[in-house]
Amino acid sequence: QVQLVESGGGLVQPGGSLRLSCVASGSSLSVNTVAWYRQAPGKEREWTALITGGGTSNYAESVKGRFTISRDNAKNTVYLQMDSLKAEDTAVYSCHAIMKGRSYWGQGTQITVSS
Repeated sequence: QVQLVESGGGLVQPGGSLRLSCVASGSSLSVNTVAWYRQAPGKEREWTALITGGGTSNYAESVKGRFTISRDNAKNTVYLQMDSLKAEDTAVYSCHAIMKGRSYWGQGTQITVSS
């Protein structure tokens, strides 16, 4: 069974950091583009960052310079390092990839930035 599972969410104070993980099972992520999305309460889901199979990354303007996406192909995992977190980063973060020709989403992990 192919699936993506996120972890690493939680409560953090403004200015703090968190690292999210997206682990794939049932298929290799090594050649796939993997993206992180987020959905804040009452808002539509928005694209946040992506990394290609070749390691090229791209970021939404709202997180550029604060978030870093990376991958460890040996662990079949993509990470999202989030620094200088702001209250407006509060959202459910989900990873997405197309594997074996199908679209897969993780279940999401909640990030709450609050003092």
